[in-house]
Amino acid sequence: MNIPTLEDVQTAAARIAGVAVRTPLLRSDALDNMTGAKVWLKAECLQRTGSFKFRGAWNRLSALTPEQRREGVVAFSSGNHAQGVALAAKLLGIRATIVMPSDAPRIKVDATRGHGAEVVSYDRLRDPRDAIAAKIVSERGGVIVAPFNDPYVVAGQGTAGLEIAEEIGQPDIALVCCGGGGLASGIALALPESEIVVVEPEAYDDVMRSLASGVIEPVRDPGPTLCDALQTLVTSPLTFGILQARGAHGIAVSDADVKAAMAFAFRTLKLVVEPGGAAALAAALSGKLDLKGKTVAITLSGGNVDAETYRVCLGV
Repeated sequence: MNIPTLEDVQTAAARIAGVAVRTPLLRSDALDNMTGAKVWLKAECLQRTGSFKFRGAWNRLSALTPEQRREGVVAFSSGNHAQGVALAAKLLGIRATIVMPSDAPRIKVDATRGHGAEVVSYDRLRDPRDAIAAKIVSERGGVIVAPFNDPYVVAGQGTAGLEIAEEIGQPDIALVCCGGGGLASGIALALPESEIVVVEPEAYDDVMRSLASGVIEPVRDPGPTLCDALQTLVTSPLTFGILQARGAHGIAVSDADVKAAMAFAFRTLKLVVEPGGAAALAAALSGKLDLKGKTVAITLSGGNVDAETYRVCLGV
């Protein structure tokens, strides 16, 4: 597998131009005062399909050959990659089958089906989703579009970082929400001079531990978390290798941290951010990092959340 480069991210930016949204970088005096930093928020919750995932999905699918497009695509996802692939496939006239966990938020499942994709359900704690996808391909044909272990996907996600660099240069620190590491590794390529901090939920801190130990470590004991978008059991050699080469490190946040960040986004920023999409903001607000005097870019990576979950998180 080829390892993507900054040039690949730049190529992806040209490919997604006019299709993906160039999301805004937002400022907040309140956040600056709370952290002692100059903070910029990359609002990917305002991206098409409600998350950054559309970037990588479009970059991957638009690069398929005519023969591959005729075969269709198969993806596996907890929800946001599913929607990104489903919409990209719809726009390109490609058949899409998406393997999604049975406990995925209804809003994500419905949106995926709404874009015309077939949804196949599985038990995320019992069934290997990549094996299910491979079985579908063996029976029906198709091209697997992995959520993060794909150089085209990583390069596509990195375009969010490229947009940050084009607007504010290289920030001192980039705080990035992390499941499998596709967004984090892409941004690491786009921001070569920035300190990269990946942010995961406490129950799914495999990337943080892997970067600390120097070897890929799976999640030890999967537990409950509000961050459904970040429930990845193990990262990939591709994303881990990029992050390790860049000297990235990680931090884990609690559900309480995430709830506080979602409430801050709603009440102060006037944005709806899903739990996983608020993880990086949660790290900044938690006080676990010394950000004083730094220029900090934070990803708000998604905004797809069921109404009841959102109500509970806001405590209303």
